[in-house]
Amino acid sequence: MTKVIAIMSMSLDGYVAGPRDGVEEVFGWYTSGDVEIRTGGSDPMTFRVSEPSARHLHGLQSEIGAMLTGRRTFDAAGGWGGNHGWGPAFVLTHELPDGWPRPGSTVHFVTDGVESAVTQAKAAAAGRSVGVHGADTIQQLLNVGLLDELHIDLAAVLLGSGVRLFDHLTGTPAALGDPTVIAGVGVTHLRYPVRRAQ
Repeated sequence: MTKVIAIMSMSLDGYVAGPRDGVEEVFGWYTSGDVEIRTGGSDPMTFRVSEPSARHLHGLQSEIGAMLTGRRTFDAAGGWGGNHGWGPAFVLTHELPDGWPRPGSTVHFVTDGVESAVTQAKAAAAGRSVGVHGADTIQQLLNVGLLDELHIDLAAVLLGSGVRLFDHLTGTPAALGDPTVIAGVGVTHLRYPVRRAQ
């Protein structure tokens, strides 16, 4: 079964970005070690993380077959140069951005809702999991019961304000399953199964 997994770095006080959309603090753990991790895609990056974080990232890279995200994340990432490092990307949006779609790009735009985006991303993942970025997209998936797991990289930082990951939830309180926990340097990697409402 193809899982839909939220993958987000978050501050200890619940923010995925600062007040001006800055994400440097929640991604500080990407430079906290000696193990080199390279991403694929059109705009490859190299990170240096701790050994536990490297194992965590290698596991994600092998598990994820497609990505699902919102327009805000797409814009902030510059469209990943046309090809996301973890497979085809499906972007929820109300309208296509100027200059897109592009020839040779694996970025697809979905204008007919989150359910359609999940269906398309699962088909593209070819049996692997679908990773999800973006606070609003994750909230939408939680609200309609389409998220299987929350994978939170909890950064050792307090931001105080900014973009919260768990605003605008309709089905709370929501019970999660027991987490798996990996302690890295400057981060704790938490993975919670999402329990379906009975």
